[in-house]
Amino acid sequence: MTARASVLYDVPGPRARARYRAFGVLGALGIAALLWYAVAQLAEHGQFSAQMWAPFEYTAVQQRILDGVRDTLTAFGLAAVLSLVLGVLLAAGRLSDHRPVRWAASGVVEFFRAMPLLIMIFALYQAVFSARPLWALVLGLGLYNGAVQAEIIRGGVNAVPRGQSEAGYALGLRKSQLMATVLVPQAVRAMLPAMIGQLVVTLKDTSLGFVITYTELLYVGKLIAGNTSTPQGYPYIPVVLVIAPIYIALCLALTALARWIESRGRRGTNRRTPAPA
Repeated sequence: MTARASVLYDVPGPRARARYRAFGVLGALGIAALLWYAVAQLAEHGQFSAQMWAPFEYTAVQQRILDGVRDTLTAFGLAAVLSLVLGVLLAAGRLSDHRPVRWAASGVVEFFRAMPLLIMIFALYQAVFSARPLWALVLGLGLYNGAVQAEIIRGGVNAVPRGQSEAGYALGLRKSQLMATVLVPQAVRAMLPAMIGQLVVTLKDTSLGFVITYTELLYVGKLIAGNTSTPQGYPYIPVVLVIAPIYIALCLALTALARWIESRGRRGTNRRTPAPA
């Protein structure tokens, strides 16, 4: 066993490394073969012909895609704010010292976490918001993701060392003062990656508005493909190849923003104020 080996892991030898390299090469070749087969099948069915991609040259189609991006971001922004506010309230309820409040908050969290998101959005649309699909989507996303955010916040607060709470109570702080000034500021740094990850999920879930005819990006793509006929058929595959990178770019931008915020917070905690003379 070399110096780099640990108790739980042995450094692989030459034969093991050779096997790993062979497996990696075979896996890469398999993935490349699958990609080649998929591209070949699409090309055979004319999905890469000029007629399939011609609709994207029109200004009206480009504007419709931009409108879909705008409506997607609108639904995401409202749902994100609602989920964070609801998550904070439910987390506070689950951390409450009052048993009825804690039981009620736990029941709400468990109910909305167990409820399938698509069913909740569709039920809200059919029962209440048939004329306003935006609010059915926002409320469904807010309730579901708010319950998940509540568990993330509760877990982050409980992860703070118990000595911090004991020190705060020893100084005479009330529970609300302890949460606001001691526990939550320390927990935010630990739970921020998970919260941002859930916001990325919220952004991707806005595509469920397609089911209730909300004009988000996926629904706009379906309209473009369904209203465009070419000799090779309807351009559903080109629309997917245009819409999917937009979703990926939006999620990457949100992730980059989260990393920037996290790095700013880390730099803030690393600053040290000089001691007074």
